[in-house]
Amino acid sequence: MNAANQPGLLSTGIPGLDTILGGGLTPHRIYLVEGEPGSGKTTSGLQFLMEGARRGESVVYITLAESREELAAVAGGHGWDLAGIHLHEVLPKEDLLATEQQYSMFHPSEVETASTLQLILGVVEERKPTRIVLDSLSELQLLAESPLRYRRQVLALKQFFSSRQVTVLLLDDRTASAAGDLQVRSIAHGVIQLDHAVKEYGAERRRLRVVKYRGRGFVGGLHDYNLGQGGLVVHPRLVAADSRAIGAREQVHSGLATLDVLLGGGLEEGTSTLIVGPPGTGKSSLAAQFVDAANRRGQRAAMFLFEESASNMLHRADGLQMNLRNSIDAGLLRVQQIDPAELTPGQFAAAVVQAVESGVKFVVIDSLNGYLNAVPDERFLTTHLHELLTYLGQHQVVTLLVGVQQGMLGGTMSSALDASYVADNVLMLRYYEHNGEIRQAVSVFKKRGSTHERTIREFSITQQGIRVGEVLRGYRGLLTGVPVPLAAAANDDTD
Repeated sequence: MNAANQPGLLSTGIPGLDTILGGGLTPHRIYLVEGEPGSGKTTSGLQFLMEGARRGESVVYITLAESREELAAVAGGHGWDLAGIHLHEVLPKEDLLATEQQYSMFHPSEVETASTLQLILGVVEERKPTRIVLDSLSELQLLAESPLRYRRQVLALKQFFSSRQVTVLLLDDRTASAAGDLQVRSIAHGVIQLDHAVKEYGAERRRLRVVKYRGRGFVGGLHDYNLGQGGLVVHPRLVAADSRAIGAREQVHSGLATLDVLLGGGLEEGTSTLIVGPPGTGKSSLAAQFVDAANRRGQRAAMFLFEESASNMLHRADGLQMNLRNSIDAGLLRVQQIDPAELTPGQFAAAVVQAVESGVKFVVIDSLNGYLNAVPDERFLTTHLHELLTYLGQHQVVTLLVGVQQGMLGGTMSSALDASYVADNVLMLRYYEHNGEIRQAVSVFKKRGSTHERTIREFSITQQGIRVGEVLRGYRGLLTGVPVPLAAAANDDTD
């Protein structure tokens, strides 16, 4: 999802943002980056200038609020060296508090605004930079006597910077205007909005939106981003339509001959399969079986675990005679343990896309219930999931989804998310009672890629691995969990 910069465009230095912007920023324009305090504006500005310094450009950070020491502390927290960035302070002096410095004949805006603007223009003339960050516009807005004067000042700055071939980021913390600075939005060539909201549990959710970008196409909507050590990392919203492709699909085998017969030969490339059933029926083990078979064929796979730890999964696989540890060592398998409380949908989608771009052909999401907990607004989970599965299908990836049903026997079982209509195939595991024992059965509930058996087969997990047995004939009511032998059922009907 990281597109290379197009010729003639400037990189923002922020991973993922150039992709959203269609390759980067048009040079010699003014851009507005707005967001509440703590959203990462200062960090994004420093990343923009560091990218310019890395390319050998002259760059300037003009601060109207934070001191040089404060900016150095921000950079130090990210492990950055600001040696290539010229930091220019335009801050009120301490003697401004003295009584003799209080203006009586002139409004403060007339004196302080003129002085501030002269300092800004002076450093530009002196340094002749190609990139500038002005932090922040709220200080200029508060100094201006009226909205009209503020707009005229910003327009004058725009003309000044344009005539000197400078690309400018204006940072606005929106403290001077509760509704956002519409004056500068209308003047700026592009507007990027940073937003962060507190969830009821877990980390904050941070999202970025490109409000406008004149003359260029961009990826609209909300994009998740992270702000941590190393700066901003943006996860572009997944748009499956950008990667549409049509190709021949081959069947892949599970490594269990009887299961492949049940599936009509195996699973097709580019399809998604929902493995659903009550807790303990062997859904995760069955998903691991498909992964192990793929690794044995030399195909790469990725498993995203939302609930079970990676160590427990590998220990269970060892007991089933699977070589997942060797596959990890050989680079054929990556296992990523996900903390739903710390995850955003965009971040998860970016991790999946990164795996696919590295050559992964099998993806396991275990489980959908954990994925549900990672999405703050349950109403959009199906949309996120559909877009992700469409993308994986277009890249010929076999996707396995694990879904946990509540309930043990019969038709009262339910799931927190009905994803059966989103998935191409549905493989159902369930319990049934037989002769004083609880046994397991497997059946194919739905399959789009090919014909399949409509039988119910015995399913068991042994020390030698997973076993799919013969068709369970001679019973009625297996799906209820309490089957009745056909002979007994016939006697009941006669009575």
